[in-house]
Amino acid sequence: MSRMLDVRGLHAGYGQSEVIHGVDFAVEEGEVVVILGANGAGKTTTLRAICQMISTTGTIELAGQSVVGKSTTEVVRLGVAHVPQGRGTLADLSVEDNLRVGAYVRKDDINSDIQKFYEVFPRLGERRHQLAGSLSGGEQQMLAVSRALMGRPKLLLLDEPSLGLAPLIVQDLFRRFGDINRDEGVTMLVVEQNANLALDIADRAYVLEAGEIAVSGTADELRDDDAVRKAYLGY
Repeated sequence: MSRMLDVRGLHAGYGQSEVIHGVDFAVEEGEVVVILGANGAGKTTTLRAICQMISTTGTIELAGQSVVGKSTTEVVRLGVAHVPQGRGTLADLSVEDNLRVGAYVRKDDINSDIQKFYEVFPRLGERRHQLAGSLSGGEQQMLAVSRALMGRPKLLLLDEPSLGLAPLIVQDLFRRFGDINRDEGVTMLVVEQNANLALDIADRAYVLEAGEIAVSGTADELRDDDAVRKAYLGY
């Protein structure tokens, strides 16, 4: 298994305020890795740093190639797709047009992939001509993920995908994430507060506290860690 993402000595923040303090973590090709942590721990900032949306220092390598100092557009072209908090669909475009926008870096035929995601998320197929802004929260999250995957990324970044969604929808969504990882081989880095569901699909996990890695290990190891269970799993 080769290393897809290698982050070492990462410092990142906004203006004079540093949020991430020398973080080290890695994601191997084909893995699902989860970053857990409370609000304000620096989870979203970490994903933004990978995408070079904010000021960063340290090492961030995608499949051995440094992304530090590149533009966000260059990072996308290297194979990183980012689904931000709040989903960020293009509200005034149809479902299908959103999917086409997601494939803007490709030069090949994209129609087969559009049909594939209509099969993965049948609700999107039913609403293909509907404006994205009129979809339910769960449907918008399905669309945001599908749009990101239309670019055939090497690495998919998911920022709090369960945020604001009903429990049954979240369970179905995470099940589909697991299916996509297994069937399509998409490497995923997931930031999430719903630790139970996230660990169900994860190979490994890191716990971020106040901008530093507090605990790391396999998903099973973190489930068995009393401190992690009490702080993040609720039992």
